[in-house]
Amino acid sequence: MRNLLRITDLSKHDIEKIFKKAKELEDNSNIEYLKNKTFVLFFPNSSIRTRVTFEKGITSLGGQVILFPSDALVKKEDIKDVVSYLENWADGIIVRHPDISLIEKMCEYTKIPIINAMTSENHPCEILSDLYSIKKLREHYLDLKYTFVGADGNIGRSWAEASKVLKLKLTQVCPQGYEMSGDLGEFKVLNSMEEGLRNTDIVLTDPLPEMNERFESFQVTTELMLKANENALLNPCPPFFRGEEVSAEVIESKYFVGYEFKKALLYVQQAIILFCLEI
Repeated sequence: MRNLLRITDLSKHDIEKIFKKAKELEDNSNIEYLKNKTFVLFFPNSSIRTRVTFEKGITSLGGQVILFPSDALVKKEDIKDVVSYLENWADGIIVRHPDISLIEKMCEYTKIPIINAMTSENHPCEILSDLYSIKKLREHYLDLKYTFVGADGNIGRSWAEASKVLKLKLTQVCPQGYEMSGDLGEFKVLNSMEEGLRNTDIVLTDPLPEMNERFESFQVTTELMLKANENALLNPCPPFFRGEEVSAEVIESKYFVGYEFKKALLYVQQAIILFCLEI
């Protein structure tokens, strides 16, 4: 049994194994790999895409889901006691909670797999799914140039984690003072949108810090996407906001990967569960 808290918990071989299983599930999702298995999920009410795909992914493989709000974990009872009881009845726990240290403590005290469905620190399943979808569109995805436009945050950090494991060519573009820590891995930091998008292949975004005028010139537009390579892709992390990190026009352009791009979230998350269960 394995846990997944960070992409750096995985090797390149592990990621390839997850992608292979995701492709198998995409081609044939009728096998009840999770029959007679129960998963406890902790999700806030605001979660839509991640929660839907985890719930559907488990039930379509024959499993059962028991859902709690994330704040059910914030109480006087020691987390050791919570998970020690849960492992009597659950085969895995999937948690979306701001505090990654809480999820780390859960991992210390239980033998069943714990999967991080998002924290303030990172969002591993989302970025693994994006990489899988990019791989389907661009076979040589490891050789592409990736540009993340945004501040230090959970999405950028997860792309940095992925670049560390897969040796991706990653650049962060942001105003001065919003750079990610170099401890996350090797990536370039630029403070110019034109320079950052020039000759890139994949443009990634995250919602901008609220009420921050310093990011006004860091909106991805169709005009700026012309600086990228001819077949460049724009992958804004949802929820995205037209008129903020992306222009309304660029979302309607050929660069936007579209809503079907996220279909893979279902299969990749299923594959992650099976990987952690060693099925």
